[in-house]
Amino acid sequence: MPVTLSATPPTAASQNAETAAAEKAFAAASGRPAGEALDFPASAPAANPVFYRTYSRKTETGRESWHQVAERNLGGLSKLGNLSEAEVELMRRMQQQQKALPSGRWLWIGGTQWIEQQQNFSGAYNCTSTNLVDWEAFGLMMDLAMMGCGTGAIIEPHLIGRLPAVRNRLSIAAVTDIGATPAGQRQEHTSHGIEANRVAIKVGDTRRGWVDSYQLLLNLCSDERFDPTSPIEISVDLSDVRPVGETLKGFGGMANPVKLKDLYGRVAHILNKAQGRQLTSVECCLLIDEAAVTIVAGNIRRSAGMRQFCADDNSAAGAKENLWQQDSEGNWSIDPERDSLRMANHTRVFHNRPDRATVLEAVVKQFQSGEGAIQFAPEAIARSNADLLSTPELRTEFIGIYCDQGREQAGRWLTTHHPEISAAELEHRLGRYGLNPCGEILGADFHCNLAEIHLNQIDPADLVSQEEAFRAAGLAVACLLNHRFEVERYRQSRAWDPIVGVSFTGLFDFFVHAFGTPWLTWWEAGRPNTAEGLAFKAKEAEFLSRWKQIVNQSVWDYCDRHGLRRPNRCTTVQPAGTKSLLTGASPGWHPPKAQRFIRRITFRKNDPVALACMDYGYTIVPSQSDKDEQGRLLDDPFDPRCTEWLVEIPTEVSWANIPGADAVEINNFSALAQFDFYMQVQKHYTAHNTSATVEFRENEIEPLADAIYQAIDQGEGYISAALLARFDANATFPRLPFEPIDHATYLRLNAEVAARRSTTCFFEALQRYDRGELVEAGPAGCDSDKCLLPLAKPGNN
Repeated sequence: MPVTLSATPPTAASQNAETAAAEKAFAAASGRPAGEALDFPASAPAANPVFYRTYSRKTETGRESWHQVAERNLGGLSKLGNLSEAEVELMRRMQQQQKALPSGRWLWIGGTQWIEQQQNFSGAYNCTSTNLVDWEAFGLMMDLAMMGCGTGAIIEPHLIGRLPAVRNRLSIAAVTDIGATPAGQRQEHTSHGIEANRVAIKVGDTRRGWVDSYQLLLNLCSDERFDPTSPIEISVDLSDVRPVGETLKGFGGMANPVKLKDLYGRVAHILNKAQGRQLTSVECCLLIDEAAVTIVAGNIRRSAGMRQFCADDNSAAGAKENLWQQDSEGNWSIDPERDSLRMANHTRVFHNRPDRATVLEAVVKQFQSGEGAIQFAPEAIARSNADLLSTPELRTEFIGIYCDQGREQAGRWLTTHHPEISAAELEHRLGRYGLNPCGEILGADFHCNLAEIHLNQIDPADLVSQEEAFRAAGLAVACLLNHRFEVERYRQSRAWDPIVGVSFTGLFDFFVHAFGTPWLTWWEAGRPNTAEGLAFKAKEAEFLSRWKQIVNQSVWDYCDRHGLRRPNRCTTVQPAGTKSLLTGASPGWHPPKAQRFIRRITFRKNDPVALACMDYGYTIVPSQSDKDEQGRLLDDPFDPRCTEWLVEIPTEVSWANIPGADAVEINNFSALAQFDFYMQVQKHYTAHNTSATVEFRENEIEPLADAIYQAIDQGEGYISAALLARFDANATFPRLPFEPIDHATYLRLNAEVAARRSTTCFFEALQRYDRGELVEAGPAGCDSDKCLLPLAKPGNN
């Protein structure tokens, strides 16, 4: 049957009109300029709490409004990208209408003086990956994480085999307390002195100071100047490191070096176990993750990491197994030796096609523990060489040679067809299967900047607005290609492979508005290939392919005009967690949790934004981590034992009230339906990889394994996807980030919020409490709702 665009319920235009009227009224009441009193649509109730927590910087005159954030980041893009007035105006309009936004990192840091310094360029990027081939790589990853970047690393033998062997034993003789030196007298750079077998390290009061002291330990373990039969006695002076609570100028937030003192002993302990040999893959991972633990406590709200291991590396595959241990009395505790491994996702890399039994084993393992994801590297490498493998036939031939004859033969085949490629560039091209933490970017030693279209803000019938939004996003990412990185490996990687990522969120919402309830009921039936289903798929593909073409043309036109090398892949889909809340979009391509749900947002206790939420009528409860002496969850957020708050916000998706929508049970959407939709996006829009979390029940293990196996075996474009066990009972994990509710409960909770509300202006409520500095410094490198879901129960790890 033919598929037509339905008459959409509340359109973005009507919502924007209501928002504009509300802004005008609130502006008059508060004395603030129009456009600053209410910045977000009423359909996004979590927007104000998330915006002021995550993206609004503190200035001399107070918190930035949405308008001010947009003008700041646009000013930075215009200067860096040498944009025309028309280009800036297009991007400004798309930001004001919240249709196309730059990356979360750029919303936070773009246009500041800090980001204009070359040593800080990396702070503009959500996504990175670094090959572990020398000690410097470990320091670089710590530096990137301290700037808010997500860090990926391929930890395979052909890379970590280049690391020096651990020659010397390290003994941490003393570590001083932090913060003894007055502010004006502190040393910025880390220095050290050597006398016989003794090393004295004085840590500088800068990001680089922390990093250099960490990397120095790594260098010392293989330093041939020392006698390996005697330990190196190391003293660490932290007196110049600023204490907890002092402002971090430029980057933003406050210092919190509570874990720094422990870092040196833990790093030495890992290295000492490897004395006389090279590090194992798990030991490499532990070294990275110990730095991440320090950073999480230090300033960044959530560290984001991806660790890719060779598929036949059995020690790495089981690195997180039995992470939790139970004593004779039944009490659970985590293995302190491996606790830091929780800081990153672990993925198994397959360089040939895994058989069906291997795929099934991986799916079972992911159901039980969330670990063991499969990445099919040949597809990733083929996509990452799209400029050479420009047709489906060439890509299929390359993948076949890579799988059947090996990496070296695939490289020879490439150079036969492209003799102009140097040996160094060929090595880079064959290594472009590195992933960022959420798995949506491919490359080697890369930085990738992201932009995002909020499709839930665009009428499906408005093709002009769609084109403008994707054009604006393409310009936003292309501007950052002008960065010339300080570090040679990143600078060279960009010269060979300038990558960008234009993503979208709210795709599910967009298609509900486009196709109406019949599309939802087709989903509920499992997205079968009926006549109606095939028509739906054709229309989905038409939208996706058109958007991809617009992005490519926008980015490539910009690069041609500015003398930059064209990226060979420009499109991706990121998880889109926090930023989606600014417009109430269903994250990325994923369906929402329900038509209506309670959304819980995490804050530290007594956070000014959380207190403003309370005045605005929202309830606050302690987080899952706050318990009494018997292990029961606390109920009073002001209990002295409570350290973290959850703000509870009743939420309704934009299409919840379409006739018939309530009859569709989203929780019943099958894993195969999710996988089918994900592959639609992967085939027709994404040039990198589509970040995907497929939720599945135990009875879906075998069908899902079959679908993944077939997608790899048949060359359908699969690279990697996360799988997450689905639990039907909300009571399984109390106080989840999402709790589905019915329509009556939603109306009741909303009425209660309105009754408690003491002000109609969120910004006004925030001003009552907004004192001091921001604790957190912008969004985390990985911005995914999936990171908020609970870990598997201890017994399953």
